Amino acid sequence: MRLDALDQRIIAELMRDARASYADIGAQVGLSAPAVKRRVDRLRAAGVIKGFTALVEPSALGWTTEAYVELYCTKTSPAEILACVAKHPEVVSACTVTGEADALVHVLASDVQHLERVVERIAAEPCVVRTKSVIVLSRLLSRAATAPGEPAVAAAPMAAAR
Repeated sequence: MRLDALDQRIIAELMRDARASYADIGAQVGLSAPAVKRRVDRLRAAGVIKGFTALVEPSALGWTTEAYVELYCTKTSPAEILACVAKHPEVVSACTVTGEADALVHVLASDVQHLERVVERIAAEPCVVRTKSVIVLSRLLSRAATAPGEPAVAAAPMAAAR
């Protein structure tokens, strides 16, 4: 689906405040509330807008330690790597990467001991040959993606990981 300038502006407004009313968004982009709703419904139906969520500080949920874990795998597909890491609830994102590692996994844990257990479980997966981890000391920046050329969506300062 191709996004026009109004779609992009509506998305930017929703990314700033997903709880904004259609009337408030319409006032910002120059449309009526019903016109904004129709566009949002179309964007949702097309899968452009995947959902609405609350952004919660991980430490408030007990996740005080985070790490990035490089996975070095046997000759395997991205789907097989996904199957190996998706079963671990502490894994919040995973992607294939260029370079020596085959994948990079973002892990949240309650403490370093918990992180160690998670990394050991991941390392024991059949497709994983070895891992290499780095623990996050401070999260400096975290922001939502915007359309190319658009200003970044303001985000609240990130609390330091412990």
